[in-house]
Amino acid sequence: MAAPRSFVWSRRIFLTVLAAFVALPVFVMVSSSLKPLQDVTGEFRWIPSGLTIRPYFDIWETVPLADYFVNSLIVAGAATVCSVVIAVFAAYAVSRYTFRGKRVFTVTVLSTQMFPGILFLLPLFLIYVNIGNATGIALFGSRGGLILTYLTFSLPFSIWMLIGYFESVPRDLDEAATVDGCGPIGALFLVVVPAAIPGIVAVAVYAFMTAWGEVLFASVMTNETTRTLAVGLQGYSTQNDVYWNQIMAASLVVSIPVVAGFLLLQRYLVTGLTAGAVK
Repeated sequence: MAAPRSFVWSRRIFLTVLAAFVALPVFVMVSSSLKPLQDVTGEFRWIPSGLTIRPYFDIWETVPLADYFVNSLIVAGAATVCSVVIAVFAAYAVSRYTFRGKRVFTVTVLSTQMFPGILFLLPLFLIYVNIGNATGIALFGSRGGLILTYLTFSLPFSIWMLIGYFESVPRDLDEAATVDGCGPIGALFLVVVPAAIPGIVAVAVYAFMTAWGEVLFASVMTNETTRTLAVGLQGYSTQNDVYWNQIMAASLVVSIPVVAGFLLLQRYLVTGLTAGAVK
């Protein structure tokens, strides 16, 4: 049965307006990144009078953007791997076994998402400083400390989401693997994990995007050598001037890994989010 003609046109108009609403800021970013600084700070023009790719070369010289890029890749990558590995084991234990405190554990994991991250900023800062003073382990101002910080709010969500996805994997697969001689770990990696790839990919994308664009903790827990991209972009604003064209160019460059990863993994991401939401 064909949809009413009015509904079709209403949908087209709505999607067109939505697409324009989304594409407009992107167009302003792209056009501003291709303008000389005097054109960006002057009267705004929708169609640039002159184009230049110089800002895309200057962004690497104005601030040490390459170092910030490496820091973000290390921190976000390590936080993603740790979140996925720990969440897989924790979610498998919760979904397949019954133990005392199971419900309390799942409720506690989910309840951590109720609190804003700024509540944990000062306690984590004091903990890292005290650990450094007592043991000499430098967590404050280090990549390792920032990775642990990101785990505090990416890991609970990852565990909760994978619990729902593992619950959708039939337990008959575990029993079949046990009959074939696999133990619990073998059943996990040979049967459950391959069947739960979409959910694991969704968790990995979430953990990476959270760590890649986080600003609050990165601005406090890092120094000049461990600063990430989200904080390093502030370097384009000085006391004398703001390099708007370079900020726009750097923002586009910074977005490339996340956008490319999302486009490559969107099929798994949608499937994982849908399956995890059912439970």
